[in-house]
Amino acid sequence: MILAAGRGERMRPLTDHTPKPLLPVAGHPLIVHQLRALQTAGITDLVINTGHLGEQLAVALGDGGRWGLRIVYSPEPPEALETGGGILQALPLLGAGPFLVVNGDVWTDYPFARLLTIPVDLAHLVLVDNPPHHPKGDFSLRADGRVEEAGTERLTFSGVSVLRPELFTGCVAGRFPLGPLLRRVMAEGRVSGEYYRGGWRDIGTPQRLAELDRDLRQ
Repeated sequence: MILAAGRGERMRPLTDHTPKPLLPVAGHPLIVHQLRALQTAGITDLVINTGHLGEQLAVALGDGGRWGLRIVYSPEPPEALETGGGILQALPLLGAGPFLVVNGDVWTDYPFARLLTIPVDLAHLVLVDNPPHHPKGDFSLRADGRVEEAGTERLTFSGVSVLRPELFTGCVAGRFPLGPLLRRVMAEGRVSGEYYRGGWRDIGTPQRLAELDRDLRQ
């Protein structure tokens, strides 16, 4: 699942008329870089949730056939559902087993195929070095591979994860974030993780978009 329903407030005015995943990077929409990486990894069935200007995503990407993919869409109401609510709504489209989730506003060269074979309890998170705009990080990775909220050596959640539908047991349809849900099951020792040292960018501002465009072109 690619999360693509956000409004992209920090990217305005670029996102006033274009959804953030369709903003161009090195000659292609940001989300197309993700589609190609997923297809290379052998992941061909995708769900994309849409919100702000979501009809543009459906027009631009279609059914995914040109990339050898099968894309279905999970449209959200105008107020959007946040990450947790958006995934919960899409669960009927995602099947009964673990599924990969990728934030629509990140770029990474992470080898997604690696996630197809790892054992997952309720969630598995890919963590990266803390970027300058998020110096305190999100979570800590223990020596046993479990992720926890406490800890002194903190890393940033990359927006790439593998989740099980059971993570959302008891959740009520509507708008809610994913973070509190993850923190609750972290306390139960049911979230694993890994530290990725490769390329990763959070494209949250026009400046960071321009920097990624420059770096990929070089």
